[in-house]
Amino acid sequence: MSNLFRKKDIREISNPKQPKKLNKPLGAFDLILMGMGATVGTGVLVITGLVAARDAGPAISISFIISAIVCALVALCYAEFASAIPSSGSAYTYTYVALGEIVAYLVGWTIVGGYTVTLASIAGGWSAYFNSVLTQIGINLPSSLVTIPSQGGIINLPAIFIVICMSYLLTGGLRESKRINNIAVIIKISVILIFVVVGAFFIEPANWKPFMPFGMSGVFAGAASVFFAFTGFDAISTSAEEVENPQKNLSRGILGSLLACTVIYVILGSILTGMSSYKNLNVGDALSYALNSVGQGWAAGILSIGAVIGILAVLFAYIFAVPRILLSMSRDGLMPKVFSKVNSNTKAPIFSTCLVGLLSAVVSGFIDLKALADLANMSAILSFALVALSVMVLRKTHPNLKRNFKVPFVPFLPILAILCCLFLTFNLSAKTWIYYLSWVVIGLIIYFTYSRKKSILRKSE
Repeated sequence: MSNLFRKKDIREISNPKQPKKLNKPLGAFDLILMGMGATVGTGVLVITGLVAARDAGPAISISFIISAIVCALVALCYAEFASAIPSSGSAYTYTYVALGEIVAYLVGWTIVGGYTVTLASIAGGWSAYFNSVLTQIGINLPSSLVTIPSQGGIINLPAIFIVICMSYLLTGGLRESKRINNIAVIIKISVILIFVVVGAFFIEPANWKPFMPFGMSGVFAGAASVFFAFTGFDAISTSAEEVENPQKNLSRGILGSLLACTVIYVILGSILTGMSSYKNLNVGDALSYALNSVGQGWAAGILSIGAVIGILAVLFAYIFAVPRILLSMSRDGLMPKVFSKVNSNTKAPIFSTCLVGLLSAVVSGFIDLKALADLANMSAILSFALVALSVMVLRKTHPNLKRNFKVPFVPFLPILAILCCLFLTFNLSAKTWIYYLSWVVIGLIIYFTYSRKKSILRKSE
């Protein structure tokens, strides 16, 4: 049992002679944009309408605030780790040094699965806006090719196409790809501002009544469902090895992007449900639908085009993040060596990027958006709870570790973060729990049949 909880030496993670170092083109501003790129997109442009219609109603704004508070508590923990242990492994590496190998492996496995279905969910939302743009210019794709089987179609072909294209882009290296990402984020923020300015003139207070049609249980269920829309800061922490001055810039990027996104979410949630009845928002392109419903087709067209471009930034952030988790696990022997291979010219983990893109593309073509979002939420919430626990453990085991940022009021804030995360998980459906636990079982089988034997720590004992 003690071998299952063996811990990685922090000094090894910080070893400057570590092989296959990556390029470092990212600064604090790039990280804030990456965090906003990963966050502002699916949460506002896609998931908001679905959650308002099915869970929270007009109280979606309160759901966003609850999720933001929980994420802020967790983000503080991430910021401390990122300032002390700048590694591309993110939560996987943090739990490895604090809680041990088996916990770290399950966290890494959970993040890989959660991010993969997040990618698929994002691609589905992109497809909805892309199809909306085509319809507005008179091009109508066969419904069977843009609709998943559970909704009467055959396959969501545009979703598959965009994931494959973005994966190919990232195989060319981060330095080139980040420019496209930054442009996409700026365009996305611009079209969101258009929605806020135009939509504010068409708010009907009657649409906010009843404010909580599903009660507080619906508000909490909504908070759990929109949780993953705040998790862009986790994607930031996976970039640690490609960041200039990571001890300072990572914490700035994490906290800065979370604050900016929270303000945007609450404003947009309020305006969206004020423009249209929550009952009509069960669509993948809710903001565009709301503008059309009040006769502002021109603004809906601009927003749809902006969303098509802007959501690319969300895809970028998650397709970027998953291969870095696999790379870290592979370096430790917990995944096959092929996952830690990087291209000699671009320094990009090409095999991992292509594999993640292929899996996400397949899932996005056949599975419901809301189901994917809930599964991604489960993965993120439980991983975040373990990161909060790791902060408390590392404070005890490594009190002298240099930390350029420290979580205040330890252990109270980390404990509160853990309790809030666990509370949100119990507001997710039984089906989501079954899917998540099935993924964990698959991971455990791989660990005990392969990873445990190949572990670098085991070989060094």
